[in-house]
Amino acid sequence: MLRLIPFTLLPVVLLGATFGCGSGSPYTYQKVEGRISYEDGTPLPGSVVLRFVAQDAPTVAGAVPRPAMANADAQGRFDCVTSYKYGDGLIKGKHKVAIEVSPDAKPIVPKEYTNAATSPLIIDTANTPLEIKVPKPKATR
Repeated sequence: MLRLIPFTLLPVVLLGATFGCGSGSPYTYQKVEGRISYEDGTPLPGSVVLRFVAQDAPTVAGAVPRPAMANADAQGRFDCVTSYKYGDGLIKGKHKVAIEVSPDAKPIVPKEYTNAATSPLIIDTANTPLEIKVPKPKATR
């Protein structure tokens, strides 16, 4: 009976070795920081939330990477990008960037920049610190 116990623990040990103790994610992350501003260099009004969606990311052990988020301050600086654990960063490679704004707020960027599916913003973790430039929204009457 005692000889069976090691065999029953084998799947648990193999799973732990595959993913690492407590990591919870099969990906390796790179810390990133940067600044978002308008094309003329002025900061976006107020604080904004950035969402990063990995492009062409490999599937690892049946998992895909989570979208990451970062809060940019009033000067547009961000340094705590979070994918899986607070401040872990981004997986290496290219990411689409969306700028999250309140639906009730005055537009601060063109609408297509607020959705990762339509945003033309793409960053690469090889180019850090990140400098994200966006156009000002067209004035509405």
